[in-house]
Amino acid sequence: MSLRSIASIIQDNAQRKGSAPAITYPDGTLTWSDLDRRSNQRARLLKSLGVKRDDLVAVMLPNGSEFHEAVVAVWKAGATPCILPSKLPGREAGDVLALAQPAAVIGDVPVAFDGARIAPRAALDQFDVAPMEEAGAAHWKAVASGGSSGRPKIIVDTMPAFIDPAAPPFAGFGFPAEGAMLNPGPLYHNMPFLFTSFGMMAGSHVVGMSRFDAEECLRLIELHRIEFVALVPTMMQRIWALPENVRTSYDLSSLRVIWHMGAPCPQWLKRAWIEWLGPHRIFEAYGGTEAGGCVITGHEWLKKPGSVGKAAPGGLRILREDGSEADTGEIGEVHFPATGKGRFRYIGAEAKEDATGSYSIGDLGHLDEDGYVFLADRRSDLILRGGANIYPAEVEAVLDEHPLVSTSAVIGLPDHDLGERVHAIIQLREGEQLDLKVILAHVEDRLSKYKWPSSYEVSDTPLRDDAGKVRRTLLKAERLAWLEAGRSFKVVPAK
Repeated sequence: MSLRSIASIIQDNAQRKGSAPAITYPDGTLTWSDLDRRSNQRARLLKSLGVKRDDLVAVMLPNGSEFHEAVVAVWKAGATPCILPSKLPGREAGDVLALAQPAAVIGDVPVAFDGARIAPRAALDQFDVAPMEEAGAAHWKAVASGGSSGRPKIIVDTMPAFIDPAAPPFAGFGFPAEGAMLNPGPLYHNMPFLFTSFGMMAGSHVVGMSRFDAEECLRLIELHRIEFVALVPTMMQRIWALPENVRTSYDLSSLRVIWHMGAPCPQWLKRAWIEWLGPHRIFEAYGGTEAGGCVITGHEWLKKPGSVGKAAPGGLRILREDGSEADTGEIGEVHFPATGKGRFRYIGAEAKEDATGSYSIGDLGHLDEDGYVFLADRRSDLILRGGANIYPAEVEAVLDEHPLVSTSAVIGLPDHDLGERVHAIIQLREGEQLDLKVILAHVEDRLSKYKWPSSYEVSDTPLRDDAGKVRRTLLKAERLAWLEAGRSFKVVPAK
């Protein structure tokens, strides 16, 4: 099949499906005809404000039907949607907008901005609902990312806004052409945006949540007979933490495809989900916003517990610091193939490339004897304690397994003797009290002594964002500033 513009594919779906539901969020439902007409009006509004082909248009809207309506309008105007959080603090919003230099912003802007602004729920009545002329930008999306450094950058996907629906990356995910998919994640993150966009192109009824709630997620799956859902491990853990009689009271038989990605998944949690819903439904993808890396099915994972998939020939490589290939089982930096580099460019950063043009997003891992990839952590998060490498994700996985712990973040703090010490920040499950002795026993039974946290901090504030990502760089910077200022914080010595 030949390449077609994203806008025309969605328009054809609208003509075919008419009054069937296209988008459903707590703020209401848009039929396919509604989506088509309103996005045509919005596209004309954008053009009236001077938006031209290949311009970036920032979309700063919360989860809801208007978000998708606005994004489709940007595609129809021939521009590239640049997806930004709707509640960015003023300074961060200013920094990101200064990088992106969008021709227009759709949403509330908390800072001074010289370009065109379109308020949420902008009036559209004066604009024609007729179909737009065929258009498509050179880049189909751009996504903001703080990355491992904590500094903002824009990741521009250089795939044009023209696709072949029968070819990768569109095909193969399992989007239901006539059924419903669920989006429980924040649309300003790449995975929810990618999957809901591809779902619309496939003709799926996209059902979304304003904010993730574990039981509400199950209720929506039953209510809308959801066939496809993509989760991050934090969501999986919150669902699993529901009382068993609640978790098993919902009919999930409609589910065919459950993807998870975005963060390491503890082995105990993945095994629990496989046992609950079956390995044939569970799929995991590994990669970055920049490009995909590999996938693994539930059946494969049972044979290779902890793996994120098999590296294809010429695909992912594990390199030492000197650029040489790491041995089987040796931890090194994960490098994506040079062919993937052409799929993105940064605004505000440079890709970390080696001499061959392959690039890294900072992940560490190793290959086993069969070519399966096992991740360790991010290089920027690595803790160096007395010359030993400690991977925070490994310690967090052990802590998160304990029934008292809701979630955790592990960082390195200065130590005059060993260079760094392991500091664990934990959030307790609702209604639980800290019993450090049982947590220490749990950790000491599962980790080598040099990996044990030297101190624990109980936090009441979220450690992960809405997409389930823990920002260790920011947590560490905050605590280093507290130490520098002589400020005390809730630290419980491990011994």
